Amino acid sequence: MEGGTERQATSGKEEDAQAQVDIWKYVFGFTEMAVVKCAIELGIADVLETHEAPMPLPQLSSTLGCSPSSLHRIMRFLIHRGIFKENSTGQCSVGYVQTPLSRLLMKHGEKSMAPLLLLESSPVMLAPWHNLRTRVLATGTSPFEAAHGEDVWSYAMTNPAHSKLINDAMACDARVAVPTIIYGCPEVLEGLGSLVDVGGGDGTTLGILVKACPWIRGINFDLPHVVSVAMPCDGVEHVGGNMFDSVPKADAAFLKWVLHDWGDDECIHILRKCREAVPSNTGKVIIVEAVIEEEEGDKLKDVRLMLDMVMLAHTNKGKERTLKEWAHVLKEAGFTRLSVKHIQAVQSVIEAYP
Repeated sequence: MEGGTERQATSGKEEDAQAQVDIWKYVFGFTEMAVVKCAIELGIADVLETHEAPMPLPQLSSTLGCSPSSLHRIMRFLIHRGIFKENSTGQCSVGYVQTPLSRLLMKHGEKSMAPLLLLESSPVMLAPWHNLRTRVLATGTSPFEAAHGEDVWSYAMTNPAHSKLINDAMACDARVAVPTIIYGCPEVLEGLGSLVDVGGGDGTTLGILVKACPWIRGINFDLPHVVSVAMPCDGVEHVGGNMFDSVPKADAAFLKWVLHDWGDDECIHILRKCREAVPSNTGKVIIVEAVIEEEEGDKLKDVRLMLDMVMLAHTNKGKERTLKEWAHVLKEAGFTRLSVKHIQAVQSVIEAYP
């Protein structure tokens, strides 16, 4: 018994010691986002991408117009986290180079995640986190409303700069997620003559889909103030309206990162409008959303759980759902069957049939 007690005591001390280390991640957890945002705004990754050889600190600071000492500290922090690397310049000195992770921070990279980070790190989106308890306490006021006096969609309607941040972030996600659908499960798009993207933002998603599947006629459907600034795109018609009222007719309705913004009742209402918009015998609704898996071992599970916290902070009733929760809202909306396809992205593809 004495040996077991000693092992328990040792284990307890190790846990206490680890806790003393881990707590600092939460004390200074905001610093990673802030420093990465700084790197994006400075354009560090963009400059390094155009430089063939490792770029020494004096050259990088001169190009960016930065203080060498401050930039050195920023780069030291980011290198420690594996975002950039140092390589030999061949002249008895070292210089900075890109990594696969830093390329995702380029302002205009094909698969850049910078717009998403710039949205989530904006003052508008950070403020609600200080009011998260209002949602947990069920006060009737969302954290976003507590911070800004109105919900995120009303705010975006009267603040074009913030609306653009949202549209740019959604377009960024489309450039990452949509190709994984096209190449990972192309059968989802087979046989469709027309497709309405409900809440399609600036039309980036449909633009990618129609380019890959030119037989599809695309209808980009979103609020009037959103589609009014959407760029023209071959094969895509921009239509303004409200998905709570009606959805344009098409062979299939497509919703990417829309339903997680809403509670179950609102989701059911939106899905019913989508069901009315597609043929009852051949139509379907394609939902591209996170599915929270209950089992462990999923590399992106932590991201999906963080997204759920984002919904808690930024929406009135939104949430990420388990497969059981998705099945519930779809059944209540009148869909008789569904199938789920996992792709190399945070989201999965759910096909729902009337």
